[in-house]
Amino acid sequence: MKSHLLCGSAAIAALFLASAGSAAAAPSCGLNNGQAATGEPIKVGAIVGRTGPDDFSSASRAAKAYFDCVNANGGINGRPIEYLVEDDQWNPEVAAQVATKLVKDEEVVALVGNASFVEMGVNAKLYEEQGVMAMASGCAVAECFESKNIVSTNEGPLPSSVGAAQWAVANLGSTNVVCIGLTIPSAGPYSCGWTEKYMQSKNLAGSSVLLDPSAADMNSAFLEAVASGADTVLVNLPAGMAAAFLKAALESGQRDSYKWISSTPLYDRDVPAMLGADWAGVMHVNIELTPIDGTGPDASNWRAVLDAHGNADDPRDTFSQAGYLSARFFVDAMLQQDPAKLDRATVTEAIRNIKNYSSDLLCGPYYVGTGDRHMPNHANMMVQIVEGGYKVVGECTDVDSAYLDPYRADEKALGVVN
Repeated sequence: MKSHLLCGSAAIAALFLASAGSAAAAPSCGLNNGQAATGEPIKVGAIVGRTGPDDFSSASRAAKAYFDCVNANGGINGRPIEYLVEDDQWNPEVAAQVATKLVKDEEVVALVGNASFVEMGVNAKLYEEQGVMAMASGCAVAECFESKNIVSTNEGPLPSSVGAAQWAVANLGSTNVVCIGLTIPSAGPYSCGWTEKYMQSKNLAGSSVLLDPSAADMNSAFLEAVASGADTVLVNLPAGMAAAFLKAALESGQRDSYKWISSTPLYDRDVPAMLGADWAGVMHVNIELTPIDGTGPDASNWRAVLDAHGNADDPRDTFSQAGYLSARFFVDAMLQQDPAKLDRATVTEAIRNIKNYSSDLLCGPYYVGTGDRHMPNHANMMVQIVEGGYKVVGECTDVDSAYLDPYRADEKALGVVN
């Protein structure tokens, strides 16, 4: 996928969250007719990691806000969406239980807005066996991108981490990157492992320090990073854990001994204040979608939907953008169907037929198809934490990784327009 002009420099020359605002904007959703949907509900599910080491639920919150807006504006040709969200608690056993509840007991027609570090690895086979599609928004494990029945608007930790390292090599002169990730087999070893492969492909050095999410010792982790001999630290952790790791690094007095980069979780309206001035001008963050204060139609509408139908404390981050987009793409596909014939089979077919959907929130086109793996989003941007927010330092760039070769082959076969 080539760099996309959706991220043109005129639109993103500077990014300051303090200046972002959309309270006056009116959201546009679905049929946009101002009439509440009153027909037979369409059951749609989601599984998120809300309680546990970190809260990973912003995608489902945004999806719910969009669905609520759609229901207030005619629904799916008269039928409202009944959105059922379950918390997997970062526990594989719970993840399996709630998936069975949604897929077999509630008989949802699809899942939209899933965001988890465990559930996709546990439930990918169930989704395929039951013929249900999951339009995820916060994929963090390999199974999410290597499964027939899961497709996500976010690109996951592998492209985000490799993209961060790729930018650091080109712009910071990085020659030895240590990736700080989680021990979850298809999360940390998957994303940090491919980051190591990227560095090696450039005849450079890479290594990993992996943390147990249930018992992470940040001081020990930082000491391991120091021992790696790296000149650049890539923080590839959920935002709360990343903040704890960075606190340990700061207290060590060695912040200035390294170049600092991060994958997407540190891109959140509230993160600059959470980290404090010590990281302004120091930390560079990869973002999987476009800036959260963008002025395009979807960027503006995402904020307007949250303002009108969400909660004040709902995160304004990349995963919230992704949840909004998954919900919008789902609704757009369903509005093209006969509402009387919407069941799991017809919904699954409609989702698989999605091709060349576009949004100013993405660096490229969104598509699904019938393949055994899906990763429509694999071009990203870089921002730097500054006082009060972020500024863009790298525009939309496709990720340089051999991991993406089969996805690019699928795109070519499907006729995806890049």
